[in-house]
Amino acid sequence: MKRLALLALVVAAGCTTVPPTNIHQPMTARPPLRNEVPAANGAIWQAGQSRPLFEDRRARYVGDTITIRIVESTNATTSSNNKVAKAGGVTASVNAIAGLPGKGLQGMSLDASSNNTFSGSGQAANNNVFTGNMTATVIEVLPNGNLLVSGEKQVAIGQEQEYVRISGIVNPGFIDTMNTVQSSAVADARIEYKSSGQISESQVMGWLARFFLSVLPF
Repeated sequence: MKRLALLALVVAAGCTTVPPTNIHQPMTARPPLRNEVPAANGAIWQAGQSRPLFEDRRARYVGDTITIRIVESTNATTSSNNKVAKAGGVTASVNAIAGLPGKGLQGMSLDASSNNTFSGSGQAANNNVFTGNMTATVIEVLPNGNLLVSGEKQVAIGQEQEYVRISGIVNPGFIDTMNTVQSSAVADARIEYKSSGQISESQVMGWLARFFLSVLPF
């Protein structure tokens, strides 16, 4: 029984897990069934395959695809500097006591001082660049005509599995004649680039190390 449990752990450790995602679900959709297409009648023009002469190929229905040009570049820098200083002093002395008890205090002096200084500084910088093309599927047409799109691309390289995901809301007016749109014009955009495999797992701290890192006071 113990050998079976150990074997199950080894097999589970060797399996590739799909990284979690925050992309709008589902990541693809099939177009709904249209009106029943009439049977072919032998003529050149077929009603079921007709398309208006001046109608373009832009996405507009559930199941249509759209290409998104991912051009994301963010650069943020934060710097802070704080300094606080406080100083204080107390001086007391007893020179002479005449006609009063407590002559043992005569000649006593007291001197106290304190000095507190605090200085802190911090700096953070973040620079991200993500470029590429991604084709997504229209999964919902909103009441105002905007399109909710979502898509995923999987690329297997050796033992590594790469996942490129994107979703968001597209205004049909921003779609050009080539049925493409810039990622900067996608509202509520969610763009992910994740991987699963031995290389990605080697970059993650083990659960026991994370446990001690969170409980140790030093």
